[in-house]
Amino acid sequence: MVVGASGNIGTALLEQLDREAAVTEIAAVARRLPSPTSSKPQARVTWHQADVTADELDPIFGDADVVVHLAWLFQPTHRPSDTWANNAVGTARLLDAVERCQVKALVVSSSVAAYSPRQNEEPVDETWPTHGASTAAYAREKAYVERLLDAFEARVTRCTVTRLRPAFVFHRRAAIQQRRLFMGPFVPGNLLRPGLIPLLPTPAGLLLQTVQSDDVGKAFAAAILANTPGAFNVCADGVLTPQQLAELFKARQATVPARLARAALKAAWTAHAVPANPELLDALLAVPMMSNARAKAEWGWAPTVSAADALSEFFEGLRRGEGHPTPPLDPENSGPLRAQEFGTGIGNSA
Repeated sequence: MVVGASGNIGTALLEQLDREAAVTEIAAVARRLPSPTSSKPQARVTWHQADVTADELDPIFGDADVVVHLAWLFQPTHRPSDTWANNAVGTARLLDAVERCQVKALVVSSSVAAYSPRQNEEPVDETWPTHGASTAAYAREKAYVERLLDAFEARVTRCTVTRLRPAFVFHRRAAIQQRRLFMGPFVPGNLLRPGLIPLLPTPAGLLLQTVQSDDVGKAFAAAILANTPGAFNVCADGVLTPQQLAELFKARQATVPARLARAALKAAWTAHAVPANPELLDALLAVPMMSNARAKAEWGWAPTVSAADALSEFFEGLRRGEGHPTPPLDPENSGPLRAQEFGTGIGNSA
């Protein structure tokens, strides 16, 4: 049972599970269902429409062996009560349903943003504290979900709980949706063509770990099949530096003070010109670098796409306007926002 199956990670997971011989049936749950004529048929996948904030989940969860929780709202950042209702309260409702239905295993998408701020550049393992990387609603809600899972594990000992903490997840088919969620309508894809930007300004302290969606889907599938409790970091090998980011654009790199970058983002967010708020930049600059050693050792998982290639694929997807035939990823739904829609874009995967 994959809740939040129509988003970036969800679609990758469905494709991976559909190839696993050990998986006999896949139930995909989403607020908005894909059109039967628009998506590629998957023999073992059946779709169910449900909203974790309001709908009764017990009838759907009744026969589930494993529930995977991916349902998440990134926006609207101007109305944090909306994201809290889905991400915090919705997760609590899902956990209650999992308990009532006596589901044997639960796999939840957490995030690198759930971790407390880094103290240095050394990679951290899954024991690093999870109090949130900043005051951003996204980081705060991910940290809160970690506490919900702590309480659930203590209370429902018969259910195996696995938490995956991915780095920043990219895929060409999710590029248009991610532009909608974080950049807004005034960043044309063609602007991100290598060689077009002569100078790339980056805030001081920026380090970036990424992972490609298909690799994340494989990690979630491994978690389902292995039934291993605990937390697992999921990221590509290596860390992208500002200089490496500039090289992707064939541009020169220039470091700007973090406070100036934050002030500029705050002004744009306050004016509703971009949907990402300055607290998200705080989180980006504070998240620790992660070690993926546990997933490699215990699952035999390994990333197949490098950190640089995952990001390059995202930019290529933006330039080509690529998408996927599910509502969150469909370019018709996830393309540039009209002016009156600023601050209302939503997404339903981690």
